[in-house]
Amino acid sequence: MNQNFDRAPGAGRSYSLAADPGFVGAGDDDANKPPLFDRRGPLRQPRSMPLYAESNISPTSEAVGGDCKRQTRPQTSPNANNVSASCYDVDSLVRSSTLSASAAEFVPSGFNSYEDPTLYDDNEEYYTEINLEGMVKDFLDHLSSSPGTFESDIDYITGMLNSCVTTEALLQDLVELIYKESTAIPNFSYTGARLCNHLSKHLNVSPPSGNFRQLLLKRCRTEYEHRDVAVRGEAGTQKKFHSFVLFLGELYLSLELKSAKGPPKRAEILLVALKDLMYSLFSNPVDSNLICAVKLLKLTGSVLDDTWKESGQPHMDELIQRIETIVLDATCSRDVRQMLLKLVELRSSDWGRVRAVSAASNATPDNDPNYFMNEPTFYTQEGTPFTAADPDYAEKYQEILDRQEYFDSFGENENEIENEISDYEDEMEPEMEEAFERFCLEAEQKRKLTQKK
Repeated sequence: MNQNFDRAPGAGRSYSLAADPGFVGAGDDDANKPPLFDRRGPLRQPRSMPLYAESNISPTSEAVGGDCKRQTRPQTSPNANNVSASCYDVDSLVRSSTLSASAAEFVPSGFNSYEDPTLYDDNEEYYTEINLEGMVKDFLDHLSSSPGTFESDIDYITGMLNSCVTTEALLQDLVELIYKESTAIPNFSYTGARLCNHLSKHLNVSPPSGNFRQLLLKRCRTEYEHRDVAVRGEAGTQKKFHSFVLFLGELYLSLELKSAKGPPKRAEILLVALKDLMYSLFSNPVDSNLICAVKLLKLTGSVLDDTWKESGQPHMDELIQRIETIVLDATCSRDVRQMLLKLVELRSSDWGRVRAVSAASNATPDNDPNYFMNEPTFYTQEGTPFTAADPDYAEKYQEILDRQEYFDSFGENENEIENEISDYEDEMEPEMEEAFERFCLEAEQKRKLTQKK
């Protein structure tokens, strides 16, 4: 055994052509032993290989050293013409492809490269503008669909814009794009105003015509100057103007200007513009204009009221008087009239704000309209709700307290009652105990008799 044993794998084995390929013989005759695999000649070319050149292929040539030009073309049957043609079509596509496995990244066709606008050599400025527009729209769409990511994404957005916006023309295009999208995308005015405030502080480019904030205010002034025409225009013109009004309100609340002393302050020019815009809306008291005015006052009313009171200007009182006049005289719909009345009520309650605790301690139902706002709601024994504003509040509330005290006293005395019962059982006389035991036995016997029947 040791003489025939060889440690080299496959030593002493021989292979021959087999009638049944893949079958391993168990006999000792090497001539009759079938091979482990059927070796029937070379495999066909993979489909990813280039097509054969007719001038470089010899019909009788064999594969030598992996040289593609000298490899034999696979033989095809007459019935496989269609399959072979489709294979060669795929091969032609592979041969003409410019893709590379060693490329740093894969860029689909039609994709605008934002980070490297110099990829285009023919007209670099034109393609840079195209890339800026696509990039800004992508950023705004992302912030519109995911406003919660504003804080985490704004630094990246600002860095991308600083790398692309380097000229006065590009800065003007950026302002126009942000303004249009902020007034066109529904419910995007708040996020758009926050974006404008951030870019006004962190955008580096500042040409002689003005920085980002100055160009933005100039763009808003263009719409502001057409206010009297817009409020009387067609439905589309009015809708576009109303979007501008609400965006300007958000911009007034978000835009911060550096102050030489103290915290940042708001843009006073926007304060004046908002007052004029509301007067323009009230000058044509149709439903759409009134609804826009109500939305604007709900958004900025408390801030405008405080600012005008600090400077001693009665502008808010004048606006409320104008609203009351419209409610009495104008031919607005019932729903819009109800909205205006609710707005007047909101202002009378100090825009729904609750003052500090010190001021609340001195409040009474006579001097504070919000006195009963945060009071809880109680229910009588019949299920009728009542609050501190009800005339019978004291009497009903006292009934609840009395009922609560009764149940609390019952719970406190429960242990005492149990102790008294146990003491009473301990004090039973022997005769009483004997009678009680006899009663229990009789009761048990009766129960068993009843079950047998």
